[in-house]
Amino acid sequence: MGFVSPWLIGFMVFLLMPIGLSFYLSFTDWSLSQARAPMFVGLANYADLLRDEVFLKVLVNTVVYAAIALPAGLLVSLGLALLLNTQAPGQPLFRTIIFLPSLVPIVASAMLWLWLFNTRVGLINSVLGWFGIAGPGWLTQSSWALPALAFMSLWGVGHTVVIYLAGLQDVPRELYESAEIDGASPLRRLWHVTLPTISPVIFFNLIMAIIGTFQVFTVPYIMTQGGPDRATYFFSMYLFDNAFNFPGRMGYASAMAWIQLLIILALTGVAFWTSRRWVHYQGK
Repeated sequence: MGFVSPWLIGFMVFLLMPIGLSFYLSFTDWSLSQARAPMFVGLANYADLLRDEVFLKVLVNTVVYAAIALPAGLLVSLGLALLLNTQAPGQPLFRTIIFLPSLVPIVASAMLWLWLFNTRVGLINSVLGWFGIAGPGWLTQSSWALPALAFMSLWGVGHTVVIYLAGLQDVPRELYESAEIDGASPLRRLWHVTLPTISPVIFFNLIMAIIGTFQVFTVPYIMTQGGPDRATYFFSMYLFDNAFNFPGRMGYASAMAWIQLLIILALTGVAFWTSRRWVHYQGK
């Protein structure tokens, strides 16, 4: 018990107590800037959220962003891992190139993509201009800002690619050899051998992607501050503003945090429920 007591103390002080405090504060009206005790208001914060147009807007924005970025990230990272798993010249170099963007600090990446997305001098619109295409205002037009951020999320799939690569290298060669003897084409080997074998890895990446996309904060906060017209105003950004920028809203922000937790738990629960049909573990 003595060996784990430092971890237990840290867990209770820095995790368990804040979780319990936030749950209590979600039923109160309290501000960090005011020297008064939290005032219990019951379910008023949760009821106000249902009538809050901004809350509904950020919830829709977050869901739309997740619907674009989550499947795109899983598919792109899986495709890159399949390519990097082949025996081709310069394989270590390509693996390094794919993984390097994941090591770039988020702020530096945001500044880089601010230049790439710049309407007048950005590289993307300059390349489009070579083909006679007038590039849109990626971060200045409401219809393009959210898809642009979802596209930018593909920049950091290096970690996911590494996890896929580890799973691909654990696929038994005997399965591929048996499939080749049976006359299976490369596409059939991918569908019937590779994907079922690495399905636990796909499932893990899916869960991590659900958690990550529904907590997106740093990149839009730096690049767009929620604009234009709140097109990129996401759930975590509104939660942060209520907690630290809007006076007297810490209880409201705590209620938002618990709703965010329930949404993520519900989605991960659905993923676990459906996993029984498509996730295959070796030895079972």
